[in-house]
Amino acid sequence: MKYRKKPVVIDAIKLGIDNIHIITEFMAPCTARQTDMGLEIRTLEGTMLAGWGDFIIKGVKGEFYPCKPDIFEATYDIVEA
Repeated sequence: MKYRKKPVVIDAIKLGIDNIHIITEFMAPCTARQTDMGLEIRTLEGTMLAGWGDFIIKGVKGEFYPCKPDIFEATYDIVEA
């Protein structure tokens, strides 16, 4: 069997040192811990590291998780800025 992913509009922000305050507002009330490598985020699958330059995605149930830029760009298109 083959399956197609349902089209879903998501919210996401690219993680950078200069926008960490925007990321924390975006992720509220979820908390993340900043490290030298990026942000440690508690996801449904456990704690994951979002490195600098990774995207933080808000899932369809309000959960947050990181995504590497190459995967993000291959999977998502901008629908509005």
